[in-house]
Amino acid sequence: MKPVILDVDTGLDDACALLLAARHPALDLRAVTCVGGNVGLDEVVVNTVTVLDAAGRADVPVARGAALPLLQPVRPAPHVHGVDGLGDLDWPKSARRPDERHAVELLRDTLTTAARTGEKVALIPLAPMTNIALLLRTYPEAAAGISEIVFMGGAAGIGNATASAEFNIWTDPEAAAIVLAAAGDLGIGMTMYGLDVFYDVVVTLDEVRELAGSPSAELARRLIERRSELYRRDGATIGDGGAVCAVIDPAGLTTKRYPLRVELAGSWSRGRTIVDTRDWSADLSSDPYGAAPTVVDVATAVDGRKYADLWLETVR
Repeated sequence: MKPVILDVDTGLDDACALLLAARHPALDLRAVTCVGGNVGLDEVVVNTVTVLDAAGRADVPVARGAALPLLQPVRPAPHVHGVDGLGDLDWPKSARRPDERHAVELLRDTLTTAARTGEKVALIPLAPMTNIALLLRTYPEAAAGISEIVFMGGAAGIGNATASAEFNIWTDPEAAAIVLAAAGDLGIGMTMYGLDVFYDVVVTLDEVRELAGSPSAELARRLIERRSELYRRDGATIGDGGAVCAVIDPAGLTTKRYPLRVELAGSWSRGRTIVDTRDWSADLSSDPYGAAPTVVDVATAVDGRKYADLWLETVR
């Protein structure tokens, strides 16, 4: 089993990812940390424990993290995830209380414990990376317990929060820039599962109507049905769940290594991930900035059918 930690701002697609990570036999879900994003932090925590309880995983520790980005207010997305973040499904909320530790402390403890026993944990941020930035700058020694960071965020092409920027990066671009820099400094491999592939893992309404018989299957069906209603389509993407699929089955994802930066200042491009696709074997000495120091595996294509089947079979 591959040990993993998810960092989430649980809305509808984070819930799809949580169900997959909690139920798949190849993953050992060690912890889940929460950050404000799709909805406020209080709602994120309640949604996270609610989904894990539906998956039969009340054993997984959940911790509250940063309520706000480093430099700007939270800008939630009720038009995408509903007011409560779970599509206003009226699903029974869990009363389970989170771990007493702050998310950064839970991350530190889980990763350093793994390192002491010779293990490494895949870190899967599916939200603004405020918690991860705080971790890597406050406790850089925790990097010894990280095998890789596979994050949902950014894009080489389109944006969604703005014409340039993807929501998770746009919500806290300073945190994303810090994580990129820290990963480069600490030698942590990173994979960007961005908007270039995000929408390509789709399950249909006919497929999810077969999901029944357990709380996790029922919740999975209702999540997709609600996303389908919001997007007015016959089915919906599993969204963040695709990044978890990429950890379970990396062969389903096509990536290319590119230098990566985050734009922090542009009036129209703040939060954009600058994927440098230039051929650096050519003479580019005229560029005063040079190549970004951190090189990332950028997802360029995904086997959508393979990952959709993986998700369906797991939540079923």
